[in-house]
Amino acid sequence: MNILVINCGSSSLKFQVIDTETSNVLAKGLCERIGIDGSITYENVRDKSGKIKEDTQIEDHKKAISLVLDALTDVKTGVIRNLSEIGAVGHRIVHGGEKFTKSVVVTPEVIAAIREVSDLAPLHNPANLTGIQACQALMPNTPMVAVFDTAFHQTMPEKAYRYAIPKRLYTDYKIRRYGFHGTSHAFVSSEIAKVLGKDAKELKTIVCHLGNGASVSAVEYGKCIDTSMGLTPLEGLIMGTRSGDLDPAVVEYIAGKENTDAAGVLSILNKESGVLGLSDGLSSDFRDLWKAREDGNQDAALALDAWAYRVVKYIGAYAAAMNGVDVICFTAGVGENDTKSRKLIYKNLGYLGVEIDDAVNDSTRGEIAELSTPSSKVRVFVFPTNEELAIARETYDLVK
Repeated sequence: MNILVINCGSSSLKFQVIDTETSNVLAKGLCERIGIDGSITYENVRDKSGKIKEDTQIEDHKKAISLVLDALTDVKTGVIRNLSEIGAVGHRIVHGGEKFTKSVVVTPEVIAAIREVSDLAPLHNPANLTGIQACQALMPNTPMVAVFDTAFHQTMPEKAYRYAIPKRLYTDYKIRRYGFHGTSHAFVSSEIAKVLGKDAKELKTIVCHLGNGASVSAVEYGKCIDTSMGLTPLEGLIMGTRSGDLDPAVVEYIAGKENTDAAGVLSILNKESGVLGLSDGLSSDFRDLWKAREDGNQDAALALDAWAYRVVKYIGAYAAAMNGVDVICFTAGVGENDTKSRKLIYKNLGYLGVEIDDAVNDSTRGEIAELSTPSSKVRVFVFPTNEELAIARETYDLVK
C-alpha cells in the first residue's frame, strides 16, 4: 500500500510517499513559507529524477496539500497515476496528551480531542489539525491516521511522569511529563531488537535521539519507562537552541533582569539557548562548533562539552532506572553522523563496561553499525531513525 505521510508545521509541510510492501520512499518534498511567498520542493525518489523547486504563492495548508497532490500525480514527474493509489494518509501529531496512547484513525471525535490538548503544543497541534482537515477536503474518501509524538511514552509509570507539584495542578490541568520524539524512540528500540535477533521484550535499551532537538529514552523490555523531555520539548538535554534542564526560578530572575514576561523568557530558553547560547551566539550547528573548537574557540568547546555531559548524565540515570542496560543506540542527525560528538559521550561510559572500536566510530555516518567491541558488556550502535517509515507502518496497520 502507498501511504502519504504528512508532517505539518505552522508555515511548512513535509511529505513522503512510502510503499509499505517494500518500505521504499517513492517521493518526498517540502512546502515552505506557507502564507507568505512560498515554495515547494519535490523529489521523485523512485525514478531518481532529482529535485524540483518551484516558488509559488501558498495561501494556506489546503493549497500546500493541493500542490503536493498535483506533484505526485504529474504525468512527467509523478509517482502515482491518480489519488486512488494512495491507500491512506498518516499525520504526525506532536501532542496527544493523556488521551492517546497509540495511533488512531481520524474521526470527528479524534479531531476534537486533539484540539482539546492543543494548549499543550500551541505552535504544533493547530498546524497538525490544519493538515488533516486540508487532506480530508481534497481526499474525502481516503482514511486519515493520527500518529502521536507522545504516545510511545504513555507507558511511563506515574513515579516517572508526575512532577512534585500540588496534585490539583495535575488533576485539573494535566501538568506532567509527556516526552516527545516518541515515533523515533519506538522505531529504533524495536528495530535494534530485530538486528540483534531478539524480541524487544528481552532488552533494556537506551535510545539517544540527538539532533537539533534531542532526547534520551529508557526502554525496558519494549516499553518506555522514562524519557528526558517533559510537559514540553524544553526539558532534558541541552539542544541546538533549547536550554534543557534548569532551575525554574531562572524564569522569574531573567524576567526581572531583562524587563520581560514569562513568554519572553521562554522565547529565550527555546530559541536563544542550548549550544547556541553557550557558544555566545556562534551557532547551533555542531559542524560550526567543531570547526570553531578546533580553531581554539573556548565558547564552542564549552558548548560541546556541556552538551555531551548532559547526555552522559541521562544515560547513567536511565541505566540506573532500569538496573542495567543491554544496548545503547545513537540516532538522529548528530547521533547518526557526528563521529566526534559521539566520542565525547562514549568515552565516559567505561563504568558500564562499554568498549568502543574508535576506527568503526570514525568511519560510521548515517548507517547501521555496531560501535562496540566483542568484549563490551553493553552493545552500542549507530541506528538511523526513520520516523516517516514508522508513521507509514502504523498507518498501514490501522487501515489494512
